[in-house]
Amino acid sequence: MQINNLTSSVTLLYKDLIQNADSRTNDWLLMSSPFPQTFIIVAYIYFVTSLGPKIMENRKAFDLKSVLVVYNFIVVVLSLYMCYEFVMSGWGTGYSFRCDLVDYSNSPQALRMLAVCWLYYFSKFIEMLDTIFFVLRKKNSQVTFLHVYHHSIMPFTWWFGVRFAGGGLGTFHALLNSIVHVIMYSYYGLSAMGPKYQKYLWWKKYLTTIQLIQFAMVTTHISQYFFMKDCPYQFPIFVYIIGLYGLIFLFLFLNFWYHAYTKGKRLPKVLQAQTWAFHTNRVMNGTANHGKPE
Repeated sequence: MQINNLTSSVTLLYKDLIQNADSRTNDWLLMSSPFPQTFIIVAYIYFVTSLGPKIMENRKAFDLKSVLVVYNFIVVVLSLYMCYEFVMSGWGTGYSFRCDLVDYSNSPQALRMLAVCWLYYFSKFIEMLDTIFFVLRKKNSQVTFLHVYHHSIMPFTWWFGVRFAGGGLGTFHALLNSIVHVIMYSYYGLSAMGPKYQKYLWWKKYLTTIQLIQFAMVTTHISQYFFMKDCPYQFPIFVYIIGLYGLIFLFLFLNFWYHAYTKGKRLPKVLQAQTWAFHTNRVMNGTANHGKPE
């Protein structure tokens, strides 16, 4: 009886939630319900933490250098396109960078913003290949909790972002993240091409700085909401989620910066594995040695 009551309560809660969803996304891929993406995320976690390593245990690691090069530069192109669309649909064509609300109309501009939000969401599934490449190359030490957590939580939370608040101030971090991905995936694409391209990677030392700037900007921008007297942003819960995300990774990379550059020491092994595995915010994809191709 109690189980039935609980099930009924959850069902009603879910129906109430979906009633407030953006009807423009009803028929979009993966948008009708959070359950298909949940299945994908659970399957991803199971494969990279259990099934994949077991399959590869007695097998030779795959040589994926060519695949990594192609993969990296595909993501670069995709990230460039998303940067352009985020700018043209709001961030360079009218947004104030302060209290920017979600436009739920069917205007071309509003639909363009919604479309790039969905594309950004979908790109997070593409980036799951990062971890799969680790497993296939038997780089299991790179499959850390933080790495898997990041790749799992981003698409999950962004489903709600697209379904309920596809636009407005909650998308600023997506624009910044797309810009950073252009830089980071370019670096890892060149790095995967081999030692002869090392001369083009002189800027690798600035990668952590770029990340720190990104998280500082995300945190600063979203924090404005708490100091504005009147900002009727439609779903404040996303402000809290983005703010928390920005703070966590700002402190994570500040910690890395302090140990690696200020103290001139390497991180403790556990933190080193987690931080480097997470480095570049898309959590690397097979060139985690930073300029030391294999």
